[in-house]
Amino acid sequence: MVSRSPITVALARFEDLVSRGLRALIDEDESLVLVAVDVPHEQLPVALTKHAPRVAILNFGSLRSAAEVRDLHFAHPSTHLVVLGNRPTPAESSQMLSFGATACLSKTTQARDVLNAIHLASRGLHVLPTTRSSRDATGDERSIAGPELLTPREADVLDLLQRGRSNAEIAASLHVSVETVRTHARHIYRKLGVRTRRELRASR
Repeated sequence: MVSRSPITVALARFEDLVSRGLRALIDEDESLVLVAVDVPHEQLPVALTKHAPRVAILNFGSLRSAAEVRDLHFAHPSTHLVVLGNRPTPAESSQMLSFGATACLSKTTQARDVLNAIHLASRGLHVLPTTRSSRDATGDERSIAGPELLTPREADVLDLLQRGRSNAEIAASLHVSVETVRTHARHIYRKLGVRTRRELRASR
């Protein structure tokens, strides 16, 4: 029988009760090993470099912007990022996934689903927003798709929009036309459920 190496996990700093629950959950799973616990947000890059965990669990509330997830993802491509937040909206989950996270879950997610997300993430598999179902006026069940994910180029445009750049500045930075930037912006607004740049910057 082939024995598999344990899945190493780094845990960012969370509220005390959440942190205790996550640690207990991971400790109970023999295939998971905690290599860093209660890591302050600003020390995450150092901890990921030092321990190179297969999975890192991040606190959504500590992020200043989604771009931080992208930076961690690019700097540590072998570490898969799972983000836990206080009831993240579909738009927020979509943004986390488009910036490199493999999952974005609510802190109220059931324990078995958190463990499942960690195991899937360790194999490089994304945990996408679930598809909800509801019943229409005739009583037939119909599917409601989850949020659309941003493309990598839309993620680049979003980052610059949230920094207050004009369409012309974004076009020059990304070497595309202003009309292309406008098209990307329209897609971003639709996918994230916002109508104006002010709403977009407020969601940062």
